[in-house]
Amino acid sequence: MTATTARRAGRGIRSLLPGVADYRDIRRTWRGDLVAGVTVGIVALPLALAFGVSSGAGAASGLVTAIVAGVVAAVFGGSNVQVSGPTGAMVVVLAPIIATHGVGALAIVGLLAGAIVLVAGVLRLGRAVTFIPWPVIEGFTLGIAVIIFLQQVPAALGVPATEGANAVVGAIDAVLGASWPEAAWALAVVATVAAIMLIAPRIHPLVPGSIVAIVVVTLVVVLIGIPVATIGALPSGLPVPTLPAVDPATLAALALPAATVAALAAIESLLSARVAASISDTGPYDADRELVGQGLASIASALFGGMPATGAIARTAVNVRSGARTRLSAIVHAVLLAAIVAVGASVVASIPLAALAGVLMVTATRMISVATVRSVVGSTRADAVVFVATAIITVSVDLITAVLVGIAVAAFLALRALARSSGVHREELPGPAEVGDERVALFRLEGALFFGVAERMLERVGAMRDVDVVIIRMSQLQILDATGAQVVTELVHALERRGVTVLVKGIQDRHLDLARRVGVIDSLRHRNHLFDDLGGAVAHARSHVRRASAAM
Repeated sequence: MTATTARRAGRGIRSLLPGVADYRDIRRTWRGDLVAGVTVGIVALPLALAFGVSSGAGAASGLVTAIVAGVVAAVFGGSNVQVSGPTGAMVVVLAPIIATHGVGALAIVGLLAGAIVLVAGVLRLGRAVTFIPWPVIEGFTLGIAVIIFLQQVPAALGVPATEGANAVVGAIDAVLGASWPEAAWALAVVATVAAIMLIAPRIHPLVPGSIVAIVVVTLVVVLIGIPVATIGALPSGLPVPTLPAVDPATLAALALPAATVAALAAIESLLSARVAASISDTGPYDADRELVGQGLASIASALFGGMPATGAIARTAVNVRSGARTRLSAIVHAVLLAAIVAVGASVVASIPLAALAGVLMVTATRMISVATVRSVVGSTRADAVVFVATAIITVSVDLITAVLVGIAVAAFLALRALARSSGVHREELPGPAEVGDERVALFRLEGALFFGVAERMLERVGAMRDVDVVIIRMSQLQILDATGAQVVTELVHALERRGVTVLVKGIQDRHLDLARRVGVIDSLRHRNHLFDDLGGAVAHARSHVRRASAAM
């Protein structure tokens, strides 16, 4: 390794690590950061509890994730204002994993997923999220919202959730298995929470509706003695970090679930960081460093008994709108949650599970933007198909499958549109007509010549009869892949075998190396049959026809 390469590698590694520059503005922004941190901490408390319960890991796990992952991601991540912790999308993926493998698998999944995300950041794969189309993102967001809402139906009715069941099936089982009128108490709690959360912003935008709703409902339940299930005992501090027991069989069984969690963590965190950068003036985000930070956050969370973490779009938006400008705000949010756990664990234990279900039901409803759905559905038929397919597969199968299928469908539709925009057109020869012009065929290739349309070009041009010369114009060709170049080579060989001279005009410089490597240039009868201008190609074709006519 040369000294230059070593210095370059060193700069690359340093760019993925925290630095003094992360806090250079803190002297003038600390007040706003403190206010934002406290605000987002209050908003995050009920969500952390609710996501922990909904995943099956427990309320304590949700709090640990918000605290530990919140601090680590804030320090090591690539965004100045990102807030990380447990999220609804992660719950959707974790719930079936925990139901199948047990809570004990959570730490192993978190460690494996965190390591995968960390390696992805080190390998500079952060920009890969830009390849996910907008309809796919909105489709799985809609699907996640539906799943989160349906997952709360059992708690909203005061019945245990069906182990390992699909969200739709679980909701139906809960409705059929509800015990009336006991379930009415839980529904009343949910309705009260929802009403307060909807009314609070109308009183004042800064009123934290979820925390107000939790406090009011908990007080009423405790004072009146309403018979509903509560969170139960919580630890009064963070547990001691421990490494889980691991064996090869367990690792093999959890490898695929961990990869799924890692993919989701990377996608959601980068999307959240991108949204944060678009709504704040705190500077751009570093996608690769964000992956490193989120990977470390999930690893740390797993060691403390928490869940894999991601950037949280809603909490990040609250953070920005509350005045956050540096990483201090996200750190304060985590410290506030730790203080609440240390001081008020017994109070938090009295919160009804139905109240948390109400918070998540309202949160899920707010995830669905009617205006956005109309925009996607009304854009193009292809985008509407991708959007609907992604949403349906998210609800019926799983999120990662939905994203993969959505990307595949979007790619297929994009290639089809690209193929339709490409074409092979026969043109009249330029200038005054001359005797013998009918023996010359001029074809213009435009758009893209790739595997999706190359065969069509071969059929169209190869079917020419009663001509002596074929001119292929490639100057209007925007895209050329190896298949397209190979088809041109095959076409030239086929026409030359029939005694038809082929002239190629206008291969662009960016396509010339590929054309040489695949054999387009060598397939021509003579190197002089490659032209830069159309006039020269036409003149050569006409002279060829005249010579052929004279020889007859």
